[in-house]
Amino acid sequence: MENIRAIIIDDELSSVQNLQQKLNAFCPSVTVIATAQKPEEAILLINHHKPDVIFLDIEMPKMSGFRMLEELGDTNFEIIFTTAYNHYAVEAIRIAAFDYLLKPIAIKELQTAVERLNKQRNNQTKEKIDILRSSMSEKKSQEDKIAISTSEGLEFIPIKNILHIESSSNYSKIFFQNEKTLMVTKLLKDFEDMLQPYHFYRIHNSHLINLNYIQKYIRGNGGRVIMQDGTNIEVARRKKEEFLKMIAG
Repeated sequence: MENIRAIIIDDELSSVQNLQQKLNAFCPSVTVIATAQKPEEAILLINHHKPDVIFLDIEMPKMSGFRMLEELGDTNFEIIFTTAYNHYAVEAIRIAAFDYLLKPIAIKELQTAVERLNKQRNNQTKEKIDILRSSMSEKKSQEDKIAISTSEGLEFIPIKNILHIESSSNYSKIFFQNEKTLMVTKLLKDFEDMLQPYHFYRIHNSHLINLNYIQKYIRGNGGRVIMQDGTNIEVARRKKEEFLKMIAG
């Protein structure tokens, strides 16, 4: 297993020590080459050591983890974010396909994140940061992109290209405007959380749709929608009232 050189960045010394101890004890492929409690110091260490990955705290005084990345410019390393609570930016982090760990960091979740790092270092951090930045903007646009993990790596897909997504057990099948489809190992609930601000709505347990691409609504108990690609999808009865309000607005 290839050695992973890591830098831990967190303004709280106890958090730095806790994460370093867990990495040393439970993640033998990771070597912590430096730690920093100040973002300014972290920038110098990153530029000097050129790590494979940084564990970066989102909330730091004076300069947040996100601001620190802006200051860095060159980002030829992977990033695993850490946060003490379910931060407002977590959905943006997920849209950009970054890993994140909630404090107190569970050993199993840490090991899983490191395993993913071992399997797939994609060197696409800059593209992911661009997606993170746009998804954190107050102005949501379907021109924005979402990063989707596939067996081959990451695909950066404009949200406007997604017509609808169908649940299939622990997988989701994405239907695109160009009639292509993509099966991914992500729950529909994850897509719902990420895409709801972009004018998507879950009309049924197994279907999330882009409201911009409804061709027709057919009345009934819940009713049905015909999507732009001709797909006929049932609207759950309990979703009908809210759904009709959304398309009326």
